[in-house]
Amino acid sequence: MCVDRPLLSLDRAFTYDLPAELEAGVGSLVQVPFHGRAVRGWVLGPTDDVPKSVLEVKKVVSPTRWFDEAGLSLCRWVSERYVAPMAAVLERATPPRVAAEENRGRAGWRRVAPVALPPPVLEGYREGPRLVEAIVAGGPGAWVLRPAPEHESAVVVEAVARCLGTGRRALVIVPEAAPVPGTAKAIAAAFGDDRVARLLGGSKRARYRTWLDVQAGGYDVVVGTRPSIFAPVPDLGLIVVGRESHPALREDRAPYYHVRDVALARGEIERAVVVMSAMAPSSEAAALALPTVAPRRRSWVPVEIVSPGPEGRAPRLVRALRESTRAFLFSPLPGYGIAAVCRACGQPAACAVCHGVLRSSEGAVRCVVCEAPGRCRACGASDFGLRRGGQERVEEWAARVASVPVHRLAADDAPRLPTDGEVLVGGPDDVRDFGDAGLDLVAILDADLAGRRPGLTARERAVTTWTEAIAWARPGGRAIVQSAQANDPAIQSLVLGDPARFHRDERERRAQAGFPVGSAVFRVVGDAHLADELAALEPITLLVSTAEGQTVCLLALDPGSVAAFGRQARALAVRDVITRVEAEPHL
Repeated sequence: MCVDRPLLSLDRAFTYDLPAELEAGVGSLVQVPFHGRAVRGWVLGPTDDVPKSVLEVKKVVSPTRWFDEAGLSLCRWVSERYVAPMAAVLERATPPRVAAEENRGRAGWRRVAPVALPPPVLEGYREGPRLVEAIVAGGPGAWVLRPAPEHESAVVVEAVARCLGTGRRALVIVPEAAPVPGTAKAIAAAFGDDRVARLLGGSKRARYRTWLDVQAGGYDVVVGTRPSIFAPVPDLGLIVVGRESHPALREDRAPYYHVRDVALARGEIERAVVVMSAMAPSSEAAALALPTVAPRRRSWVPVEIVSPGPEGRAPRLVRALRESTRAFLFSPLPGYGIAAVCRACGQPAACAVCHGVLRSSEGAVRCVVCEAPGRCRACGASDFGLRRGGQERVEEWAARVASVPVHRLAADDAPRLPTDGEVLVGGPDDVRDFGDAGLDLVAILDADLAGRRPGLTARERAVTTWTEAIAWARPGGRAIVQSAQANDPAIQSLVLGDPARFHRDERERRAQAGFPVGSAVFRVVGDAHLADELAALEPITLLVSTAEGQTVCLLALDPGSVAAFGRQARALAVRDVITRVEAEPHL
């Protein structure tokens, strides 16, 4: 039994007597006595190691079996890989329960019927025919798919159709729910709403209802966001992870899993083919040395690299903007500019509360750290000289140049593409899977800022976003990237439409930093003995600091050492040496 106490110190199976008349089994949610209280628990299965005295399960909480043997194996893998309590994994692997939905009639089991194959695209890709053969043959296997922009949805639809033709079901993971991704729309259009379950947000009741219907075998295809990687899809033959390098595919709460890794594990357990699709795959996916499916012929946007002009207004960009009737200007910075100097006392501008950077946005100056109103830390004045730059400033100067109206996507605006006769200014959160865009110009401004941003993976996130934005210029548009470092591997990956050189550079850079691509990274919090205990594991890297009276260790391990670290971490949690473990933190 796994009791619903998500603590590493209690992360072990407990034994209870399960009366036969309860008709419970693996995956049942029950109520058990635990330390004098009644708590929930999940049935993990029988055991031969029965203590002399055991307590009895009180009752069955839900008639639903929350997981089967395969689902249990996957959750155990997640618990071990990310050193997370099994109770936390099971909580994340299932949607919030709505008891009333359990008494409703379920969609009946349906046999998967073949579908008419869409126009073949994968046969024109290197390794494409082999991928098709693998899906048709069934069985485990993993592939990296780097689609041409105009094929991003079509190759997924074809892979799903091939899978359905074998009588097995498919699971497609997309990073975002709203607006509905172009890939999700294409799948629904190809196979029909009665065969495709969408786990893309919605009410708590609707999500639980759909989850139960999926478990009952009522759908052939499931499309959903990150938690859907645990969706109970019977006879699973294919898992597609869309936009695999997107940061939203990493869970920010315990057990801090990444969809890519869970998909690979699930594919092995359930003998399903796993396809990781992205125009710019992550360094982690590239390091797996899997077969890569990519277009045989170059299919990429013409990309020009230009030196930034004053405030990012390179002459070539200005000329292109005058000629453009439908364009997107990508600016990574919000606001109108950064406060540089206090006009009252002449001191460098900084927040009076936390000494943070002050930004002008929507006519007001506020601290970017604590969000306090902008006051000079030296004299308390609120009049600053600005270093102009940001989306508001771009909107201002672009409106004077462009021949069509220029609009900016504000923070509370829904992301969208520019309409005909419009230039749109947006940032990283506005780059989504809209399907075919057909813009005549995409411009990437302030590209060199990515190299100066904190974070080990900041450059990779930038390359991913830039690539997805530039893809909007297919098939007949152009892209302009403003950078003073034209030979930087990140910039060259945009020119070539191929991140291979960038990945080689990233592997070297991260190895030099002590966190090689593919290593298992943990942030561990504990008492003063923590660092010595972890050093005994001989990690690749161990960085130690203190915060709020506790020791904080950043640990990089060879993947083969994670199991030993997990055992040690659970033992140290029992001794209160470890209070928290976070896997794969954002660095």
